[in-house]
Amino acid sequence: MRVGILFTSHPDPGSEPYPHRAIHERVTREILEAEELGFDSVWIAEHHFSNKYGILPDPFSYLSYLAAKTTRIRLGAAVMVVPLHHPLRIVENAAFVDILSGGRFQLGMGSGYRPYEFEGLGIGYEERREIQAEAIPLILDGFHKKRVNSDGKYFRFAMDETCEIFPQPVQQPHPPFFMAAGTAGSIRMAARNGFGLMQSLLPSAATVGEHIALYREHMAEAPAPLDANPAFGEVDVVRMTYVAPTDARAREESEAGITRHMKSFLGGAVGAYLGDVAEKTDESQFAYERLVEDTILHGSPDTVLRKIERFRDVGATSLMIHYPPYYGSERTLDMLRLFGAEVLPELKRMDTGAPSLRAAE
Repeated sequence: MRVGILFTSHPDPGSEPYPHRAIHERVTREILEAEELGFDSVWIAEHHFSNKYGILPDPFSYLSYLAAKTTRIRLGAAVMVVPLHHPLRIVENAAFVDILSGGRFQLGMGSGYRPYEFEGLGIGYEERREIQAEAIPLILDGFHKKRVNSDGKYFRFAMDETCEIFPQPVQQPHPPFFMAAGTAGSIRMAARNGFGLMQSLLPSAATVGEHIALYREHMAEAPAPLDANPAFGEVDVVRMTYVAPTDARAREESEAGITRHMKSFLGGAVGAYLGDVAEKTDESQFAYERLVEDTILHGSPDTVLRKIERFRDVGATSLMIHYPPYYGSERTLDMLRLFGAEVLPELKRMDTGAPSLRAAE
């Protein structure tokens, strides 16, 4: 199972006071450390207009910067909010970042779930899925056909025979594409369009397993050339993660920060979407004891490995770890170093069938 890290550029007001410019240096430091530690990928989230979650409006520009500062780690956008963009600009920028990174780019797409982002950009939140449904085929055609015309409800444009989409990516037919999907309709759409599947940080392993089964049931419906997506059949699961020498230490160091963060997903700021698929509708379900049962990957290296195995057993092929900013920069780096030293090697041994060194201990 491959492991990446999701970064939302979420500010900690205590150490990164308004207007929170310091967050970007801190996130960059963590990304460079992640490459040194052997993580497979980093993912950058798109968010607008609020300092209560993420404040990075353009993953493409940041990933271009990271392409010059890294050499091995894969660079992903997770997710580009498709209804907020012209589809051909997504095509052009994805190809450009792929070139700048030497073929290390991967793209996650989704319809968005924070109403204030749509309101601030003057785009109808209630229309977001309809906009995305029109945009996705245009994005795919942009890579497969190189020349696209549209006379739709939301996108109208024309390219004659003198025009062609440039630049064109290193990875062919395009970089790995993933779709964030949590409802039956969106999961079927992801499968039928040849996307890899992304799962959010809230549903239990059992629910994720049901989603994966539905996705795999409909994969055969993806026609050529959509089934040539390098990520087709891949399933990436986002999980809040904290590893410490013992379970007790993990709780001591993370409980206040993780419960504060997870409770932020209640209420109108995140729309109805997360509530629809999360199985968690009140504050009691965000108590640490409840979260640690089936939602978050917190604990000792052995505990975290067992929790990861649950997701691997239901069909996940990669993990995207995530964490709030409230632990402090040095404690977060220590946590990532412990994950890199104790968890990543064990996951690689699992993949190769080699015996666990921890079990031998």
